[in-house]
Amino acid sequence: MNILETIIERKKQEVANAKSQKSIAELKNSQFYGRKSYSLNETLKTKSGIIAEFKRKSPSKGIINDTFTSLEIVSQYEKYGASAVSILTDSHFFGGSFNDIVEVRNHIQIPILRKDFMIDEYQFYEAKSLGADVVLLIAVCLSPSQVLEFTELAHQLDLEVLLEIHTEEELIHINKNIDLVGINNRNLKDFKVDLEHSVALKNQLPKDILTVAESGIYSEEDFLYLKNKGFDGFLMGEYFMKDQNPGEKFGDFTNKIQ
Repeated sequence: MNILETIIERKKQEVANAKSQKSIAELKNSQFYGRKSYSLNETLKTKSGIIAEFKRKSPSKGIINDTFTSLEIVSQYEKYGASAVSILTDSHFFGGSFNDIVEVRNHIQIPILRKDFMIDEYQFYEAKSLGADVVLLIAVCLSPSQVLEFTELAHQLDLEVLLEIHTEEELIHINKNIDLVGINNRNLKDFKVDLEHSVALKNQLPKDILTVAESGIYSEEDFLYLKNKGFDGFLMGEYFMKDQNPGEKFGDFTNKIQ
């Protein structure tokens, strides 16, 4: 199995275990479940356009930065103009936790993207209970019908959907209800980065849909190149997190691109 298949197999086990420990009814009792979500669609049109990510490690890079709490980093991201923050909740492969969202929810006023591998409707109730505003659907992990069903469920829960694609074949996963389409510059099967591939794919999308360039953005030049090609948002994490002070690194970056 490739790394993505390995992650999905483990995720199935984790979700089954979570279901046995906490029911959807219990998730609905969360302090955050009834809150009105922030809209990523709206905040991308203001501030920097950057969805700044909190990520401790990855399967391809190992430990990136495990010395800070999520609150220490994302509060800085908000301070320096992030349109939203992305927080990994996968523990085994990315070093994340549900608490990484919970501990920051009452301290920032911008959307939180729960970044995980969403394969079961249970995880959407979970995301809502944590205080997330947006969920990521990864096309390669799902069928077009699953994307449609999960999008409808997300909207019922007042969550927006960022659909991630990487190949031309995955264009069929896009439906009229999707809020945003993300194009991953990194191939999840071999982790190679290709910005030109993403631009070519973007040119095949409907003109009226908001697009997010994801991953593999390592410089101001990369950012400006993708912005000039028409991307509305930019999901960036590793570039900031690998610095000894990710929040300040983000502040420096936003100053340079203005």
